[in-house]
Formats: sequence, C-alpha cells, structure tokens
Amino acid sequence: MFCHGLFGQGKNWTSIAKKLTDQHRVTLVDMPNHGRSPWTEHLDLAEHADLVAELLDPSDPVALVGHSMGGKIAMLLALRHPELVERLAVVDVAPVDYASGSEFAGYIAAMRALDLDSLKTRGEASEALTEAVPHPTVRGFLLQNLRRDGDAWRWQPNLELLGDELDAVTGWPADELTGVAPYAGPVLWIGGEESPYVSDAYAPAMDALFPRNRRVTVKRAAHWVHSEQPEVFGEVLQRFLEAGATKGSARA
Repeated sequence: MFCHGLFGQGKNWTSIAKKLTDQHRVTLVDMPNHGRSPWTEHLDLAEHADLVAELLDPSDPVALVGHSMGGKIAMLLALRHPELVERLAVVDVAPVDYASGSEFAGYIAAMRALDLDSLKTRGEASEALTEAVPHPTVRGFLLQNLRRDGDAWRWQPNLELLGDELDAVTGWPADELTGVAPYAGPVLWIGGEESPYVSDAYAPAMDALFPRNRRVTVKRAAHWVHSEQPEVFGEVLQRFLEAGATKGSARA
C-alpha cells in the first residue's frame, strides 16, 4: 500500500506500482483531504492513520510505503496498528517536528488565490501560478489537483483546511503515542541526497520508534525521490520487499 504526500494523489505512485504487480497486489490510496477521499473537520495525522488502517486486514498485513506527509501517516499507522503492517518504507521524512512549512504555505496561498470562476484553461492556471511556483515540475504536480466539472473548475484537496492547519503536517504528534511501543518490524528510510528532511540529526528519533531501520540515500535526488530517480527508487524498494531491513545506511 502506498501513501502519497501533501498535494498528492494515490495515482502519483502508478509507475512505481506497475513494476511491482508481477509479484505483489498493490493498493494506491488517496489520503484524507486529497484526491477522491473525504474531507475531514481537522487535520490530525494520527486520526488520518486510523482512517487508512480501516482499509487493512490484520490477517493480511501489508508492506506500507509513505512519502512526506504520507510517510508520517504510514509511521503512525505502523506504531498504532502494528498488526496491520508487515514492513514499512518511509520516503524522505522523519518522525520529528520540522521548523517551517513556509514553502508549502506559499503553494497553498497561491492555489487558493487563483480565480477559478474566470479560469478558462489549465494553461491559464499554470501561468497564474508561475510567480509563486516557478519550478515547472512542481507547478505541474500541483495542477494535477485541478479538476473541471462541466464549466466549473475546482481544487480536489481541502486547501482551506491544509492552509489553516499546516502545522499538523510539518509537526509530529508525539502526544498521540504515549504508551505506544516502538514498531518491531523492518523499516527502510529512503532519502534524497539533496533533501534536508532525513539527516543524521534525526537518527535518534528514528531509532527510538523504529529500532530495525536501515537508511538509503539516493544520489541526485531531493524531496520527491521516487519522481526524480524512479529507477533507483524502484530497485531499492524491490530489494527491501524481498529481503527486509537490517541496521545500517547506504547510498544508491
């Protein structure tokens, strides 16, 4: 099962998932407040993990893969419902509070400011977002969330909630884990060499909650590791699914 990050959708994992279908049954999930999943009243990652857990069967535990926000949801699911998770792969995020989400806040503000009533084409939307989101790949990623129903445009994510409660995404709900034991299954961290989200400074937090972890750093990749280096990412993930994790770190 794959859990996408902020502004993502389950289908973002399609190309990676297709390479696994000869040996695995794969599920791509839209996280709460994203894609076609329902919106919630509050942004609570622990509650979101519980919602995703309802899709799983303890008689058939899964290999769970999560990126960024989806990585935090996946970690919380494994900690709160360990019987549902056979192994865990976390992509470019750690179980910590990050000091700032200003980049993401800027994206949300720009998306919310777009005048959907007067919008005629997706190209116009891209042009309107160019100043706030100059990188074309990131802008294209965000625009995947823009949908047209008849003559009306709408954003699929709950942008109002994401903007108002963004701290819940950049934070880590340690208070929700009081009395929860570390996750005992194998864990693989896949980080981007050019990303700050998985660093040696966060290793104590990672080790405390996930003692059977191994870290792999992918060269020439930043935060969206699976999009920037899909071949390397797919190979690393496939090996983990076949062999599990042992303590240590590597570069790929």
